[in-house]
Amino acid sequence: MQWYEEVLQILLIGIANGAIIALVALGYTLVYGIIELINFAHGDVFMIGTMVSLTLITGVSGLLGVRQAFQLPGPTLLVLVVGSLIASIVVCAALNVFIERVAYRRLRNAPRLAPLITAIGVSFVLVNIGLVWKGASQVNYPDLLPRIDIFRDVLHINTQVLFTLKDLFVIVLAVPLMVALTLFVQRTRLGKAMRATAQDRAAAAMMGIDINLTIALTFLIGGAMAGAAGTIYGLYNNSAWYFQGFRNGLYSFTAAVMGGIGNIQGAFLGGMIIGLAAAISDRVIDPRWTEAVVFALLVVILIFKPTGLLGEETTERA
Repeated sequence: MQWYEEVLQILLIGIANGAIIALVALGYTLVYGIIELINFAHGDVFMIGTMVSLTLITGVSGLLGVRQAFQLPGPTLLVLVVGSLIASIVVCAALNVFIERVAYRRLRNAPRLAPLITAIGVSFVLVNIGLVWKGASQVNYPDLLPRIDIFRDVLHINTQVLFTLKDLFVIVLAVPLMVALTLFVQRTRLGKAMRATAQDRAAAAMMGIDINLTIALTFLIGGAMAGAAGTIYGLYNNSAWYFQGFRNGLYSFTAAVMGGIGNIQGAFLGGMIIGLAAAISDRVIDPRWTEAVVFALLVVILIFKPTGLLGEETTERA
């Protein structure tokens, strides 16, 4: 492989993985931006999304009398993939709203350590649900996307760079979701209510904004993004594991901090940077050093820009 092909390969891998990381990071940054809570359970909501879609795909395949989902006719398979994506979005959105209502709402005015410990407790609950649901071992996620090389099979370009339908699927699905969320927050009435609540909760309430509804909406959107990311992750990596939320959640939280937690564009930027850094480490250095490279990069960025790349200095809220 020529050096320029290697560079292009790293870019494609980094963008695909970075898009998944960024989708989950959006949930962290939305919640922190509005109630200043680091929701450590968010990565496990992402894991639940993978489990929901996996269960639906395998269950429907069994009902239709096939051992493997990829044996289904094309139109049926497409409906199943879209249905599993929607199901994971709905379940994770509802789950996140339920978590906010039961575990976090009463702790908004409590000392900061209380909701933080509660978030860790919720994370353990979700991890154990995943453990009971699918067991301790990593399980296979059906390989439903055709193994088509975009460059060679579609564009007929003779290159060693591998860009499959899976990579295209991730980018085409994840990037529009992030753009849509950005436009929603910036342009819609509900989005403006979310921004107003993030800036000053008391003033927003005085202006007639329903704070409880706005915060619940924030959790709903974050959960929906995590659910979508969970299904995309399963289809892309063909695996599911009850503990996958920890590593991926840690990467996503790192992306949110790196980009400037509370900033939507920052979460997207941080996700892409981590995806590219991980791809460079995997292909150029050594996969065993990937986590060290990612967190070393975070430390360097925070030394020079403590608020993150797109973060802004803020005064402490009363």
